[in-house]
Formats: sequence, structure tokens, C-alpha cells
Amino acid sequence: MTTQDRLEALARDYTAAWNSGDPNAVAGFYAEEGGIIINRGDPWQGRAKVAEMAAGFFADVPDLSLRCDAIRGAGTHVIYVWTFTGHDATSGRPLDVRGWEEWELDADLKVRQSYGWFDAEDYARQAGG
Repeated sequence: MTTQDRLEALARDYTAAWNSGDPNAVAGFYAEEGGIIINRGDPWQGRAKVAEMAAGFFADVPDLSLRCDAIRGAGTHVIYVWTFTGHDATSGRPLDVRGWEEWELDADLKVRQSYGWFDAEDYARQAGG
């Protein structure tokens, strides 16, 4: 299996984890002490915190549907480009949000560190905030 094949399988499975609605399925893609920082915010470090972050997204967008738009890798550094759709839990308004995650992977293809990015102002506008 080529490196690109492995990355595409990782992206497919990670996307499926988000679409399962199970925060622990998402966290399972992270190394035990792995974490994510979204839009330069506070870090969510360790699998339990990553699960907490995912649960927050599921609460805010209960019908969240994630699509992988692209995945690219260079060594252990990977870019996962995504779009999610759904409806804001409070306003009921439709959402169509684009962003990406920059991953540092370990030898087992677990995320050691992720930096996630999306346009928070656009998200708030779509949600009606």
C-alpha cells in the first residue's frame, strides 16, 4: 500500500468516525496524549479532551455530516481538508462550513498534534449569531 493509499484510508476512516456521531470514535484517531488546537484557541490535549471537543461539535450540530475534500502528506505532516454541513442546534439554520486540519502523525498513523482551522465569523453568521 502506498503512502497516499494509507492517507486516503485514514481520511476515509476519520471522516466515518465524525459521521458516526460518536466522540470516542473521533478521539480514537489521536495518540493517547495527542491533541488539537482550533483557530489558535485553547488546546484539547489527550483523548478524553479530544472526545469532549467532538461532543461539543455534535451538540452544536446534531446532524453534522463531514466530507473529506482532500488529503495531502509530506512525511509525518498531513493536511486533511474538510467541509461539514448540518443545522445549528439553537437556531435550526443550515450550515456549510469549510476548513482543514494540519496533523503531525506518529508511526501508527495516530494524530500527535492537530491544528484545526475554519472561518469562525462565517460559522457564527450562518448559525445566526
